[in-house]
Amino acid sequence: MRKSLQTLGLSMFIVLALLVIGIGFLFGIDNPVPWIMIAVLALLPVVHKKMVQRRFVRWDDSLSVGIETIDQDHKKLIDLINNLQQAVYYPTGEAFEKQALEELLDYTKYHFQREEQMLQENGYPEFDEHKAQHEKMIGKVGAVMARYEKEPEETIEELCLYLRRWLLEHIAGTDQRYGPYLNERGLS
Repeated sequence: MRKSLQTLGLSMFIVLALLVIGIGFLFGIDNPVPWIMIAVLALLPVVHKKMVQRRFVRWDDSLSVGIETIDQDHKKLIDLINNLQQAVYYPTGEAFEKQALEELLDYTKYHFQREEQMLQENGYPEFDEHKAQHEKMIGKVGAVMARYEKEPEETIEELCLYLRRWLLEHIAGTDQRYGPYLNERGLS
């Protein structure tokens, strides 16, 4: 519903702009109003593209923890977050949205298990804290997922934003701390 309303709103704006242009030219070719509306319509795709690009996450080397397998996991998580955001912000259908969400959650759990095993096997001193962060996040997502099952339209955007923010902050913050520790133990 939300996506349909956004699309409807944009469509109505374009139609209204075209009407203003047509009516404006009735008052003469030198009338500035239609020319301004033409400029607005011409800039609309550029502005839209910038807004869309800000929604999606791009891998940046500053996110690297220095462990290739973990960096590959993080890149995959970013791709899955972007897939979910695409499903949330564009009219792709509820099935695609649910599939994108399930893939992201499943891979996140897989990654957490893999990361925790690596940290535990190497005696990482902050292992318990790190694992507790993972468990807290999974618990929060579980609570929001219960709401999502009942009210998908009302909760999917909240869930998407939470997952994006949490994973990026976790990768750029907590995960960065174990990179040097594991590198000293020969992992790269």
